[in-house]
Amino acid sequence: MAEKSKILIIGGTGYIGKFIVEASAKSGHPTFALVRESTISDPVKGELIQGFKNSGVTILTGDLKDHQSLVNAIKQVDVVISTVGSLQLADQNNIIAAIKEAGNVKRFLPSEFGNDPDLARPVEPVKTIFGIKSKIRRAIEAEAIPYTYVSSNYFAGYSLPTLVQPGVTAPPPPKDKLVIYGDGNAKAVFNVEGDIAAYTIEAVDDPRTLNKSLFIKPPKNIYSFNELVALWEKKIGKSVEKEYITEEQLLKQIEGS
Repeated sequence: MAEKSKILIIGGTGYIGKFIVEASAKSGHPTFALVRESTISDPVKGELIQGFKNSGVTILTGDLKDHQSLVNAIKQVDVVISTVGSLQLADQNNIIAAIKEAGNVKRFLPSEFGNDPDLARPVEPVKTIFGIKSKIRRAIEAEAIPYTYVSSNYFAGYSLPTLVQPGVTAPPPPKDKLVIYGDGNAKAVFNVEGDIAAYTIEAVDDPRTLNKSLFIKPPKNIYSFNELVALWEKKIGKSVEKEYITEEQLLKQIEGS
């Protein structure tokens, strides 16, 4: 059996990052997480980092704005996975520069983990975010860095507990009235975060995903909003009032926000 790649996760204390760090360690890959000094001293993040250490993860200190710290970390691994948040997406250009200088990386997975930015048709403010993701892709390709782009669609653990209801920030979803966008029949893919992480880690050593996009789309994870509402109604044992918001109404709401 071939030796498993050494994996560095940048942004490992973020929402999806922690799942990927855990999946990497669990799968037996030598796993490294790059974190800032301030993150280690943070009470909440510090506890998460201690959990990483307990799982055998090597913690490296550095910063996206510190070129040498990136190079030093990257030289220790084979694969780099970025899970940075939306405010740091453009800073991945610094990771690309460090990967080029290090010269040893056999695969880079930039921070995406949603819809494919080259295929989606978003409106603002998401349009700007997707534009940055596409630019990062082009920069990776221009530098001839081996890559895999992961399109994981919806985070089930983030979106399903509230059924993406406006103003609802914690489960359960409302039991009296639900807002449905469009006619509710459009299909979407909802993947559990742990599964997204597992598929991502499986991809790093798979030659079939080299310089390709990986779409995580299990058939049984595909639902329309109407189907989700029906499941919720079955669970609570009653029908709920439904307010349908047209595309035109939604776009006006977005413009006015």
